[in-house]
Amino acid sequence: MSLTVLITGAGSGFGALTARALADAGHTVYAAMRDTTTRNADRVTAAKAYAAEHGADLRTVELDVLSQESADAAIETVLSEAGRLDVLIHNAGHMVTGPTEAFTPDELVAVYDTNVLGTQRVNRAALPHLRKQRRGLVPWVGSTSTRGGTPPYLAPYFAGKAAMDSLAVSYAAELARFNIETTIVVPGSFTSGTNHFATGGHPGDQTVIPDYEARYAGMTEQVSQRLAALAPADADVSQVADAIVEVVGTEHGKRPFRVHIDPADDGSETVSAVADHIRAEFLSRIGLEDLLHPHD
Repeated sequence: MSLTVLITGAGSGFGALTARALADAGHTVYAAMRDTTTRNADRVTAAKAYAAEHGADLRTVELDVLSQESADAAIETVLSEAGRLDVLIHNAGHMVTGPTEAFTPDELVAVYDTNVLGTQRVNRAALPHLRKQRRGLVPWVGSTSTRGGTPPYLAPYFAGKAAMDSLAVSYAAELARFNIETTIVVPGSFTSGTNHFATGGHPGDQTVIPDYEARYAGMTEQVSQRLAALAPADADVSQVADAIVEVVGTEHGKRPFRVHIDPADDGSETVSAVADHIRAEFLSRIGLEDLLHPHD
């Protein structure tokens, strides 16, 4: 069954790969990204070329998750062109690296704005339409850092992803009676095939850096290298896209609540299994077990 899909942050990395894989699977896909006529114009051109070459229905749409107006306009574009929206994939995110103390509060807010509040803006634009349809799927692309191993110098990103995960869990229950399904996709550390480390931000308070460098010299590079060393030789970032394609293609009501793609096996899947079991058990104890699955 062909579905209409919008995926945020689809200019590169997980987002671009997933958009192409979903289009190849026969879905109508809107690869959402910002600055489509300026900084990312080449990515729009690349998406059009891919669509033409592969006979895929891959489209692009302007969407800056930092702007409610932009989110509203993007959803309206999808609805006016495709007539409906079936799947909303929250993928947009931004990584920063460095000693936590060196980040100003405003810099932490900026990371939170992209990774957490951005999902809320897009939800507020899209969910009224999904609720009216009484059917839909909302996959959230999280991180194993939420419950797995957490190396240093990535705290603002980890904190944002943890907050997003909590938001997704609450939304899952609140959307179930509208027949909207939730899946949390949990990638591990893929240090190649994405631009996370290469394009990640750095702290603004450089006065703090020397003290940390004296005891943690080269820590960012060490973390990246050691995470890469943990991954098996066949680990490929396309595995995340493949997992999302499988989720989207699964029968409505039977999709998994959480899917891990974790080459380094940092323990997140083990901890999440316990947390998700407790969630299900508790909702059942208070008589809200119907919120565990989508239904009309």
